[in-house]
Amino acid sequence: MDNKDKVIQAFQASAKALSASQVAQATGVDKKEVDKIMGALKKEGKLESPKACFWQWKKA
Repeated sequence: MDNKDKVIQAFQASAKALSASQVAQATGVDKKEVDKIMGALKKEGKLESPKACFWQWKKA
């Protein structure tokens, strides 16, 4: 499983919005890499932000 898959899995498994730091801690992926992956997922429209600095998987 690559880092992007780990980040996606963390968001899909969480019932609440997560910060980049929380995702990094949950996945073991470096926070800078998590930020990069989250940026790509935001551009793809797969993440939404219910409050500042917290993100969740966008529900279809």
